Amino acid sequence: MIKIKEAVIVEGKYDKIKLENILDTMIITTNGFGIFNDSEKRLLLRRIALKQGLLIFTDSDSAGFMIRNFLKGCVPPDCIKHAYIPDVFGKEKRKAQPSKEGKLGVEGMDEQTILAAVQRAGVKFENEKETSPVKKEKITKIDFYAYGLSGTPNADENRRKVKKYLKFPEKMSTNAMLEAINFLMEKKEFEGVLSDCFKYCK
Repeated sequence: MIKIKEAVIVEGKYDKIKLENILDTMIITTNGFGIFNDSEKRLLLRRIALKQGLLIFTDSDSAGFMIRNFLKGCVPPDCIKHAYIPDVFGKEKRKAQPSKEGKLGVEGMDEQTILAAVQRAGVKFENEKETSPVKKEKITKIDFYAYGLSGTPNADENRRKVKKYLKFPEKMSTNAMLEAINFLMEKKEFEGVLSDCFKYCK
């Protein structure tokens, strides 16, 4: 696993699964063209990009470039890096037929091709010992339970309040919420957010 600073955005869940085995960072999906109508997710992407930077890693077909160009208009240009995969014709093993243009997507690339694309994008692979001498304390699922955000009678309502306060997408899953919080803030900062949220949110 290679650690990078930037979050990565890909088109679909199989692209995400592929990259999760190679890159140690937050990986978000656009759900294909779903991002076009998802203003909450676009707001989250902008926030993440401003905090850590965003690497756009879409397929090399026309749909991938359409999504990439759309995202370029959602996030400040200086917060974006672009990873491009080569045109390789074929089909992914899980598919019965090749894609419309016959090209492999991100999920069909091998690890070396993906890492080369990330390096060409100008992303630096981080050495944890050099960049993070003091390891950031992560919020865990056990913490979520202790905070009343998971596995408790009012967990759904509490998560709704926190998502609203943090301007996270309403339909964001518990796991995605936990990942985003860990990416955007320290544990103590989040505990302060909880305190304010439960005090002022309805």
